[in-house]
Amino acid sequence: MASTRDIRRRIKSVKNTAQITKAMQMVASAKMRKAQLAALAGRPYAQLMNEVLAAATAGAGEFSHPLMEKRPVKRRALIVITTDKGLCGALNTNLLREVSRYDGTTLFICAGKKGAQFVSRLKRDLAAEFTYRDTPAFAEARTISRFAQELFLEGKVDQVDVAYNNFISTLTQRPEVRTLLPLGEIKKLDADLSGESQGEALLPSEAKEYLFEPGAPAVLGNLLPHYLNYQVFQFLQEAKASEHSARMVAMKNATDNAKQIIKDLTLEYNKMRQASITNELLEITTAQMALG
Repeated sequence: MASTRDIRRRIKSVKNTAQITKAMQMVASAKMRKAQLAALAGRPYAQLMNEVLAAATAGAGEFSHPLMEKRPVKRRALIVITTDKGLCGALNTNLLREVSRYDGTTLFICAGKKGAQFVSRLKRDLAAEFTYRDTPAFAEARTISRFAQELFLEGKVDQVDVAYNNFISTLTQRPEVRTLLPLGEIKKLDADLSGESQGEALLPSEAKEYLFEPGAPAVLGNLLPHYLNYQVFQFLQEAKASEHSARMVAMKNATDNAKQIIKDLTLEYNKMRQASITNELLEITTAQMALG
C-alpha cells in the first residue's frame, strides 16, 4: 500500500504535468484561432476560382491540357498532409488509417513528419518529404504541387490524390482523400470546403457571365497550374487549423484529467492522514489507560 510520502510525490508530479498541459493548451488556443481564420478566409477565393475556371471550361470547347489527361491508373501518388508533432489526439491516427489502405504500388509524398514516419514504418516508397510552418506559405504549397505535377507530366504516376484533415469545427476534423490530378470537371466546391458547414456567408451563386481575353483556352492553360497550387495551399490551411484545434482539445482534456487525479489523490492522502492520526490517538489513550 502506498505511503503518504508516495502520494505526495504523485500529487506533485501530476501538478507539474497539469502545468505543462495547461501551457500547451493556451499556446494551441492562440494558434488555433489564427489558423481557423486563415482557413476560412481562403475558402471564398477557392470558390470564386472554381466558378471562373468552370465558366472558362464551358467556353473553351474541345480544350485539352496535359494536366487533364486521363489514362489507366497503373501507379498513383498520394500526398499525405500530417503534423510534425504529436499530442493532438487521434488526428493523425484517423488520417493514417485511410492512408494505410493504399497498396505498395503507391508513391507517397509526405508533408509533415508524422506521415513520413508512418510510411517508413510500412516500408513503402517515399518519393519526397516536405515540411510546412504553423502559418503555411503559398511557396511551400507550390513546391509540393509542382513536385506532384512533374511526376504526373513525366508519366511516373497516372493519378495524384491528397489525404488531409478537413477542418469542420473546433471539435470536429474529418480525414478526407481528394483527387488532385488528373483535373476532371471543375465545378463548385463542396459545402464543407466552402464554409457552409461553418455558417459562413457564401458568395452569391447566381449565374454570372465571364468574358475572357485573349480567350478561354489561353486563360485555362495559365490558370490550371495556379489552381492546383492553391488547392494544395488550401489543404495545408485546413490541415493546420485541424491540428491546432485537435491539440487544444486534447490538452484541455489532459488538464481536466490531471485535476481530477489530483482531487482523487488528495482525498486518499487525507484519508490516510486521518487514519494515521486516529491510530496515534488510540495508542496514546491505550498507553494512558495502561499507566493508570
